Amino acid sequence: MDAFLNIISGLRWQDTLDILFNSYVLFRLYVLFRGTNVIRVLLVICLLWVIQKIALGMGLIITSWAMQGIITVAALVIIIVFRNEISGVLQTKNLKSFLWGIPRYQLQTPVSIIVDGAYELTRKKLGALIVLPMKQGLKSSVQGGIPWQGTLSREMLVSIFWHDNPVHDGAAIIQGDRITDVSVLLPLSKRQDLPSYFGTRHRAAMGLVEQTDAMVLVVSEETGRISLFMENRVYDINDSHVLTELLDDQLSDKSTPRGIRHQTVELAVAAMICLFSVTGLWLSFSRGVETLATREVPIEFMNLEQKMEIIRSSSNTVKLVISGASPLIQAIGQDQVKVKLDISKAIPGPNAMGIQRENILLPPGIQLKQFEPSEVEVTVDATVLKQLTVQPTWTGHLKQGLTIVSAKAIPETVMVKGGSMDLAEITTLFTEPISLDHITQSGRISTGFALAKSNLKLQNHGKNSVTIHYEIKQRSTP
Repeated sequence: MDAFLNIISGLRWQDTLDILFNSYVLFRLYVLFRGTNVIRVLLVICLLWVIQKIALGMGLIITSWAMQGIITVAALVIIIVFRNEISGVLQTKNLKSFLWGIPRYQLQTPVSIIVDGAYELTRKKLGALIVLPMKQGLKSSVQGGIPWQGTLSREMLVSIFWHDNPVHDGAAIIQGDRITDVSVLLPLSKRQDLPSYFGTRHRAAMGLVEQTDAMVLVVSEETGRISLFMENRVYDINDSHVLTELLDDQLSDKSTPRGIRHQTVELAVAAMICLFSVTGLWLSFSRGVETLATREVPIEFMNLEQKMEIIRSSSNTVKLVISGASPLIQAIGQDQVKVKLDISKAIPGPNAMGIQRENILLPPGIQLKQFEPSEVEVTVDATVLKQLTVQPTWTGHLKQGLTIVSAKAIPETVMVKGGSMDLAEITTLFTEPISLDHITQSGRISTGFALAKSNLKLQNHGKNSVTIHYEIKQRSTP
């Protein structure tokens, strides 16, 4: 339970978005490829991946290595062997159906019209190929075709396959109560065990059912016999009632409320499996291997009174040892790890401040292992202004016989801001060193100030330099 709560507490909004997005992508792939051979091979690859992870966890190095190689080869097989099916899905004309549309089961198909039409074609000695798609798409298996979108009727079927009609060669595709395409070319079966009386239409029908889950109704032009191809089997139809029962058995439930509920349940289960799978994959990557890292983080002193300032601190940084998944550790920015210390209760002088885990802020998914120091000494003082006399700092030596008669600083005094304790014993502010080695006559020189302590600040209206006017004379000889 604690481990679960630790995972939930460390879940970032980026992780939630990552899981949901990839779950949706996986779900869309299932929706687009369901019923195809591609989805079956993908399921096998997923099973191999689970076996590889189990083998790796058990220390079966060779098995894990072999599974990893098989998975790599299988991924290439999908691209090469099933390129036509993949191409058929990727070439979807409707962007909506590709991104978020849910393909529905075939709408209510008027089986009686198909049966009547087939027997009318038989009586007129007209050959016909009638395709009834199921769940699996046909785009990757068929070629050519002319969009028709005509309402299904016995007369329409007879007119399509009439000898003088330019589109009578090829197959007609029926979806619901409409004939969607005509003059469609089907793949020919290469099986050698088919009956000798099978013509091109029969071999085309068998070729399609070998690659898809569609049903194909064939009316022989020579014999007038009706055959139904489905699930790699051939049914010779001798009675209209038999044909009606076969078609009803395959088509009727797909358009009833029961069939719709079945589809809804199927897609809901698939969505949950996708979500759990991606979540497990995320946990495998983000929680699988713990990585330790060290960070040197500056301390942020908070809530210091307005008239107080920090004079010194025994340490300005805290060394942290943190752990987490390698991608999370690498993604940590400089502003995501902070150490904040409340010094609102500090009094003038040294203050011992303890650092607790509550003072250390880490991004979700990162754990704190240890830190040092656990205490810092912070010296604070009240801020005051003090006027100090400017005193030049001379270095080196004048040439022999010369002496400094006078030296005057402009400005003579400056205001300095700092802690009261630091300024208590300071009455003079010295300039930066001025060398005497090259001075031979009276003049002036500009230089800066040498602040005794780094926390002292000049309040000189932006002027950080001072001009020293000096007078040089020759020493009188006795």
